[in-house]
Amino acid sequence: MDSLILLLPMALFMGFLGLCAFLWNLRAGQYDDLDGAASRILFDDIPRKEPRP
Repeated sequence: MDSLILLLPMALFMGFLGLCAFLWNLRAGQYDDLDGAASRILFDDIPRKEPRP
């Protein structure tokens, strides 16, 4: 029973921290363009002028 007194507030506090982190990322625009990041990996950043040997 003594461990429940310690673990319950700790679990609630960690859940609150997770919620705050999620809301912070939501406000910062982290989840605005999910499809763009998925398709961006398929293209090269710099187009090559000569093929590599």
